[in-house]
Amino acid sequence: MAVRERRGAVALAVVALVAALASGCGIRTTTVPVDAGAAPSRLPCSVSGGTMASGAQAQPVPVRVYLVCASGMEAVDRSIAETGDKNPAANRVLVARALLNQLLAEPAASEREAGFATSVQGPLTVSAGRPGDPAGTLRLSRQPEDLPAAALAQIVCTFAENGTVASGSSAVLGGPGSYPVRRYACTAGLKERPDSAVPTRPVS
Repeated sequence: MAVRERRGAVALAVVALVAALASGCGIRTTTVPVDAGAAPSRLPCSVSGGTMASGAQAQPVPVRVYLVCASGMEAVDRSIAETGDKNPAANRVLVARALLNQLLAEPAASEREAGFATSVQGPLTVSAGRPGDPAGTLRLSRQPEDLPAAALAQIVCTFAENGTVASGSSAVLGGPGSYPVRRYACTAGLKERPDSAVPTRPVS
């Protein structure tokens, strides 16, 4: 009987000690679940300098490529080789291909350390529009709406903000099918939430 009493006393002492430690740390118990929101990201989402396109030997041309970081999308500075093509339409396609290759490539080590990643996955190519397409149309080897939302957002904003490829913060894109091409807009909201649907409108 004395052994049981001693065990009970020890258990009570342990409970009292735990309660004292909790109160000393300023911890208040509660039965109400608390939603503090998403944990803040510690990723810097910023890198210094640019990255030259792999294997490029011609005069480098600075470009901005959009990558995913944390829950948003940010531009990083890159360089691609100058195409040397004097035909504006042909040059536009060559630049678009270089930009798409940048999105398909694994981010540089410094970019990965800063939290950057790409949602654009191959196989994926880009070519000129077909006869009868509006001026400036680019056609992807997959229907734009079939791509993951973040991947399409990266492509649209990267194309839209490189004046050689597109203009007016939008890009006219189509796919290999017979669906009409559409104008895809790169908006501030899309940069904040690249997983959301890319705003579109018919090409006028």
